[in-house]
Amino acid sequence: MTHADMSGAVDHRHWKRPPFIKRAWLRWVLYGGGLLYLVLAIASVEVNWIRVWEGLERGQRFIEGFLVPDFTSRWEDILQGMEESLTMSVTATVVGVLISIPIGIGAARNIAPLPIYAVCRAIVALSRSFQEIIVAILFVAMFGFGPFAGFLTLSFATIGFLAKLLAEDIEDIDEAQAEAVRATGAGWWQIVNYAIQPQVMPRLIGLSLYRLDINFRESAVIGIVGAGGIGATLNTAMDRYEYDSAAAILILIILIVMAAEYLSGYVRKWVQ
Repeated sequence: MTHADMSGAVDHRHWKRPPFIKRAWLRWVLYGGGLLYLVLAIASVEVNWIRVWEGLERGQRFIEGFLVPDFTSRWEDILQGMEESLTMSVTATVVGVLISIPIGIGAARNIAPLPIYAVCRAIVALSRSFQEIIVAILFVAMFGFGPFAGFLTLSFATIGFLAKLLAEDIEDIDEAQAEAVRATGAGWWQIVNYAIQPQVMPRLIGLSLYRLDINFRESAVIGIVGAGGIGATLNTAMDRYEYDSAAAILILIILIVMAAEYLSGYVRKWVQ
């Protein structure tokens, strides 16, 4: 066999991924239509170039504030805001996790009867339908300004987040362990306790710590609409153009989130 024949044989075996759309003309029409829509969408955005120019100056001052953060001038306000955010985050995470566990078990199709599954899935869908800041506005309107509205908002969001992921983990368990426990004549609760709980517990602890991390960051957002926490202090500092104080708040948020991340990794490793 010649070298050309060998090369031809190699080229013949070369695999090429088939295109997502087989017809070339249709593929290019769709690509062109998508590109045209993107160009028209960008062109329709109204840009006030004077404000953009002024914003660049404020952005520079904000970056300069990060270089010399002021932790002292508004330290009492920062400390109070941090205490509120941490209190809201921890209590909302604990309450949200306690409520989401039975809802997550009920939302797992492999262990829950259909009526309970439908109800729990509806609760999960309702909790995940609205972004936290919208829920915070609702609770602030109902219960007034302050950390109580923030606590309710973060608890509500935790239920949807954790129950959904817990239900998916239960549906993905190793069924062999559940069958082994069921073969001993165990009841439903014993199957949950001895076959399902050991498989999902490390994941549940990791998700709970991750949610604590999220709740702390969200507490800085919902505080802007009056739901307590460090967000209100940050919003006040930004409104007064006190960028050095705002930088100090953001740096503290970053440090606390990093500490929570390291703690989460340590606890997950310890549990496993």
